[in-house]
Amino acid sequence: MSTPTGLVTDEIEFMRRVVPLDGARVVELGCGKAELSRRLLERGLVTSVVALEVDQRQHALNLASSAPPGLTFLAGGAEAIPLPAAQFDLAIMLKSLHHVPVAQLDTAMAEIRRVLVPGGFLYVSEPVPGGDFLEIVRLFHDEGIVLAAAYQAIRRAAAAGVFEHAAEHVFETAVAFKDYDDFVRRIVNVTHADRALSGSVAEEVRRRFGQHMTPSGARFVRQMRVNVLRRP
Repeated sequence: MSTPTGLVTDEIEFMRRVVPLDGARVVELGCGKAELSRRLLERGLVTSVVALEVDQRQHALNLASSAPPGLTFLAGGAEAIPLPAAQFDLAIMLKSLHHVPVAQLDTAMAEIRRVLVPGGFLYVSEPVPGGDFLEIVRLFHDEGIVLAAAYQAIRRAAAAGVFEHAAEHVFETAVAFKDYDDFVRRIVNVTHADRALSGSVAEEVRRRFGQHMTPSGARFVRQMRVNVLRRP
């Protein structure tokens, strides 16, 4: 059963409440730009982070970027983690589990267990379907099926004893855009997906987005679900 949390403005602060961070050796799977990994290290909250990204374009950008001490970038997905067993105290997936191919989700859960030490934690944060923001995105990129599949994979892993399910939390987080072009740049023109807006779909996306525009930009509230699992 989910524990409602309210509005979360800093997910790291929320994370500190639900998983042990101090001195942790972390693997982030589907790191994107590795913003979370960087912040964890810059704030001195963890010992090290290995950040994996399956998208080769983003991985190349990560390698070319300036990284804080303790941050290592690797190419790879959660379904085939190129690392030895029992290396990490904590695995983190932020809005990335549903990007694992559906047929590989159970393999991914087993792989994550493999690289965690006994007693290690998995923190999975995923969007909850629904709400104005995802309804706009759904016009050109419907993730309902893959979000449901990712959640079912979590439930199967717990039922099969791959992980112990420690807790489930639901919270709200704000998503803000300067204008429509900012929305397109950050949500449509991403490196890990082939998305395009044209014709009537583009017109409807722009219309719905415009309903949320104010002189200071557009702000949405998105609901997130966090599942905390523990390797037995």
